[in-house]
Amino acid sequence: MAWVYLILAGLLEVGWTFGLKESKGFTVLVPSVITIVLIIISFMLLARVMRYIEIGTAYAIFTGIGTVGTVILGIALGDSADPLKLMFLGILVIGIVGLKLVSGDKAEDKTDNSDSTTRDGISLSASEAASGKERA
Repeated sequence: MAWVYLILAGLLEVGWTFGLKESKGFTVLVPSVITIVLIIISFMLLARVMRYIEIGTAYAIFTGIGTVGTVILGIALGDSADPLKLMFLGILVIGIVGLKLVSGDKAEDKTDNSDSTTRDGISLSASEAASGKERA
């Protein structure tokens, strides 16, 4: 599910990138509000994804999807589509796919319990565990 959220976050980045343009520097109300909402949702999804996918991979794919999507949508809306732009876009897509292929999912981060231990279901500090005393 993390990969689905990551793709969605990247696609939302495309939306808020165009929203930035349409908001004209946040001077037009409706596009500004839509852009801010898309940014918030996009980053919330990205933050959630980073619990399961390595940060470097997650961020690179997030920005890559946003970049590729923005360029493609820009071309569809009239931006130039010269051969070099398309070649470099293809290289970017290869990089994104490559990162996905070589990255492993990580287990969800758990609370750091390196300075405590449990005995009979009771959490102990490191000093309590060493001395054999339990909290009341």
